[in-house]
Amino acid sequence: MNLGGRQPLRVLLVDDQHLVRTGFSRIFGDEEGLEVVGEAENGEEAVRLTAALQPDVVLMDVQMPVLDGIEATRRIVAEHCAKVVILTTFGEEDYVFEALQAGASGFMLKNADPDDIVRAIHTVADGHAILAPEVTTQIIDRGVGAGARRPARDPEQARMIAQLTEREREVLVLVARAMSNAEIAAHLVVGEATVKSHVSACLAKLALRDRVQAAVFAHESGLVDEA
Repeated sequence: MNLGGRQPLRVLLVDDQHLVRTGFSRIFGDEEGLEVVGEAENGEEAVRLTAALQPDVVLMDVQMPVLDGIEATRRIVAEHCAKVVILTTFGEEDYVFEALQAGASGFMLKNADPDDIVRAIHTVADGHAILAPEVTTQIIDRGVGAGARRPARDPEQARMIAQLTEREREVLVLVARAMSNAEIAAHLVVGEATVKSHVSACLAKLALRDRVQAAVFAHESGLVDEA
């Protein structure tokens, strides 16, 4: 990868399995745009090393001794130390909402193609959010499945949604359905720049950090069920 004068992204690997850390370290070692600056075997160590090493991105396992990846993510994000991408195995999708609510910027499966994980690191470092397709499906399924038993929308959610225009609500629902800006533009027959403007407005009005949080909000507030 040609960095164009940019410094390599500093990455911290967090997993309680030495073999997993070694595997990713070798993969990233061949990437010109990445530098593994440290490894941690539990969440507590991850929090400490993140503060000390100041990585750009932390690849975080979920189930670990001492301190799990969810709480470690919450502490790291609270200190604005680094972006966090959760790496987990298929079948642990119950952690998705907890991780995203803790502030994770991405959620990828450990068995994903290494190139996809590398792209995820760069995407998150650039300030965007990313979810593996399988994870997006789980979010949608969970949102649909919870529709019948979801409690009434709370007053704060209602107040926030009331700030949105009809088109902004429509765009927010499509974001929650994992559509890209280009796909939303084609669906609504508008320009992609217009979609970007609507997405930015939604994030600002709802005080959300990124598209992932927007998707979670749309499902939890019931907007997707109403569409």
